[in-house]
Amino acid sequence: MVEAPENGPSVRGAARTRLPGLPDRVEIYEVGPRDGLQNESAVVPVAVKAEFVRRLVAAGLRTVELTSFVPRRWIPQLGDAEELLGLLGDDQPPRAPVLVPNEKGLERAVAAGAREVAVFASATESFAQRNLNRSVAESLEVFAPVVAQARSAGLPVRGYVSMCFGDPWEGAVPLEQVTEVALRLAELGCTEISLGDTIGVGTPGQVAALLDLLGRGGLGVDRLAVHFHDTYGQALANTLTALQHGVTTVDASAGGLGGCPYAGSATGNLPTEDLVWQLSGLGIDTGVDLTALARTSLWLAGELGRPSPSRALAALAPSLWEN
Repeated sequence: MVEAPENGPSVRGAARTRLPGLPDRVEIYEVGPRDGLQNESAVVPVAVKAEFVRRLVAAGLRTVELTSFVPRRWIPQLGDAEELLGLLGDDQPPRAPVLVPNEKGLERAVAAGAREVAVFASATESFAQRNLNRSVAESLEVFAPVVAQARSAGLPVRGYVSMCFGDPWEGAVPLEQVTEVALRLAELGCTEISLGDTIGVGTPGQVAALLDLLGRGGLGVDRLAVHFHDTYGQALANTLTALQHGVTTVDASAGGLGGCPYAGSATGNLPTEDLVWQLSGLGIDTGVDLTALARTSLWLAGELGRPSPSRALAALAPSLWEN
């Protein structure tokens, strides 16, 4: 794949037409450097990862999840976390969260200069055992001191809830089960809860029902984010439903990178380009330069040696070489 020209023409955005009841601005929580790259079989050089982050920041993304402080044997791709933060130095976005699995991971992250952390819980027992080697209850017990210590150190903490709508081993997931885990993470002190459709089986009705149930449980949309995978092509529809219910933070991955190393049926994340195209067409501000973002994803696709699954990027790419 040929890299897009650094100073070529800009791409045209979508025609803008507002819909009632939508937010004026949406914060895109970019997960490409962590959730996106962790599923790559070949280890990406740390210098490429650092350049990826810098380009994302230059494109206007204010929140970029950098890496995970997990043991190298768990996910070799993320074994260079300390080195990555060292290379980036001050070249980090305003929000630069990192994932931590336990107290040891938090200790490493703080020592490396992390300013925000995230913990990763499961709504199902099967995934909790495969991902964390613990039950749901045991994993929440492990996270309790992590969240407490991070908050006492002044660090915001995001709590992920995975398998919110379906599990490859258990099938459909009761929304009450998801709500219980999300509320527990909030009780522990997580400042933001991200609802993850880890295998991409959710549909808009499920999204609306879960948000309504969480609201009745006292967890408002101001503390929620959504994280959709596009396995069945539902990610944008699910996102629009979440926006209509007041959610203003949406996870996405540049170029649609990602999946889940512990759930083989999970395909890529919602591509950031696809999300920006939709939000731009709805007249919603993101602060993201679509041209710079598209060039970044084309550059990374060249580094990885394969095309991006993003439909918007495929449509926009020819425009980057127009004279």
